[in-house]
Amino acid sequence: MEKVSDLKVKLFADGADLAGMLEMYEKPYIQGLTTNPTLMRKVGITDYRKFAQEVLTHIKTKPISFEVFSDDLEEMERQALEISTWGTNVYVKIPITNTQGKSTERIVENLVKKDVKVNVTALMTTEQVTRISKVLGDSIPNYVSVFAGRIADTGRDPLEIMSASLQILEKNISTELIWASPRELLNVFQANDIGCHIITATNDILKKLDLVGYDLDSYSLDTVKMFRNDALSAGYSL
Repeated sequence: MEKVSDLKVKLFADGADLAGMLEMYEKPYIQGLTTNPTLMRKVGITDYRKFAQEVLTHIKTKPISFEVFSDDLEEMERQALEISTWGTNVYVKIPITNTQGKSTERIVENLVKKDVKVNVTALMTTEQVTRISKVLGDSIPNYVSVFAGRIADTGRDPLEIMSASLQILEKNISTELIWASPRELLNVFQANDIGCHIITATNDILKKLDLVGYDLDSYSLDTVKMFRNDALSAGYSL
């Protein structure tokens, strides 16, 4: 088992709870942050712009990605241009298609030409990675987020697709591949082992980094104690 200090993959925190985001921002091993409309809705955020601008009053020195949410391609580009003005550390998340399956490649190409840092998101196939790689260019830093966790949810091993995606993006010197939507801490080490540039994970996964290398006999005993304490707290009897 590798040590956390030996990891080469960059760790990004994925969330929308401001307190949790700031907690992760302060940790030296967290090198960036991401969020999305789904996470924001779950914590009750109703004013997108206000939330983002509040976040950016605190988070200024690490990259952070905010996502467009329009389904109209022209409006999507307009939103992206506005979001890009919020801070020099802001990346704009652009889904690989809209909800009708229409490609956003043209939008991504336009934004890159305007020096907007993009995070192309929700990719799941090497075909998608190949197509988007052709329009990203090398003039400005950008990310490609492949949803390895969702790929795994379908019963497929994401390692093959993630490794192939790295090879596809080799010539894109300004592009970093993000292992998105991990399901467990082990995914951090899998991403690291294949040379993935970044993995973005929720706080509940990242907090498990404290367990790396923990003695399994001790962990077993901790688990037994948890079951016992919970039974006592519940007042169970037979």
